[in-house]
Amino acid sequence: MASEKHAEKPYALIFGTVYAPDERPAYGVRVKIRRADQKKAQWELYSDHRGEFAQRVPAGAADYIVWAEPADKHAAKPEVKVHVENDERVDIGLHLRQ
Repeated sequence: MASEKHAEKPYALIFGTVYAPDERPAYGVRVKIRRADQKKAQWELYSDHRGEFAQRVPAGAADYIVWAEPADKHAAKPEVKVHVENDERVDIGLHLRQ
C-alpha cells in the first residue's frame, strides 16, 4: 500500500538538443517552455555539455512552445511547437542563428 501512495504520476518528456550556428551542440543555453495557451514560461532549464535538455510535463494532450534564449540578446530566438498526446517522449532540436 505504501508503494501505491508514492507511485509516480504519468508524465511526458520533452527532450531536445540546442545547436550553435556551426551545427555543433551548444552548452549552457537557457531554454524556456510554456503551454501554447499561456504567455509565461512554466519551465526554465539549461542545455548540458552535449547541448541536451529534458523536461517532464504532465501526461495528456497539450501543445507546448519551446524556445532558446541565446547569450547574444540580438540573436534570433529559435522556437518549436511541440504536441504531446500522452505519456510519451518527444524529441526536438533548436538551431541558433547568427
